[in-house]
Amino acid sequence: MTSMLERFVDTFVVLFVVVDPIGLAPIYAALTHGTSAAYARRMALRGTLVAAVLLFVFAFAGTWLLRALGITLPAFQIAGGILLFLVALDMVFVQHSGIRSPTESERREARTRTDISVFPLAFPLIAGPGALTTVLLLAGGQSQAPYGTAGLLAVVTLVLLLTLATLLQAPRLMRWLGETGANVVTRVFGVILSALAVQYVLDGLGAGLS
Repeated sequence: MTSMLERFVDTFVVLFVVVDPIGLAPIYAALTHGTSAAYARRMALRGTLVAAVLLFVFAFAGTWLLRALGITLPAFQIAGGILLFLVALDMVFVQHSGIRSPTESERREARTRTDISVFPLAFPLIAGPGALTTVLLLAGGQSQAPYGTAGLLAVVTLVLLLTLATLLQAPRLMRWLGETGANVVTRVFGVILSALAVQYVLDGLGAGLS
């Protein structure tokens, strides 16, 4: 029971850091600025639902996809660790390179859309390359553990519910934290994620050489 709880907590921390709901607040607030509360609420709900579908598909079918492509889990751990390290650099320097958030040109395009739930909210803001890679890595690492997939899906659901709550309260959160406060949280998460990314690479190298 203790090991299951520890695995659940560890998985939650990793995915929560990667998704970074608090860091999404200023971006989402900017995308929905000047719109009605009903519109912002509808986009948050729909975007979170689409992100859930993407993450659940990767949780269920990601390992099968790797096998179908002939990619071993250690190889993907190394590649995924490198990608997550790039995501961490974006978080530490609060950059918008397009890896975990829309670029400036994509943001301008999003402002002209009547529906931002799929792009850029669901992808790449919530279920971006970093989050999808993390879910696939976690699914591969827990595939042999008892209730591993069920635990991962529970963690994904919990993180998405917290993300939805953050989006719905984005204006209030921004008044409380301010953009500087949100950036500080994102930078701290980025440092943690960089260490996790390096660990993924080391695990992949160790498994590949053993």
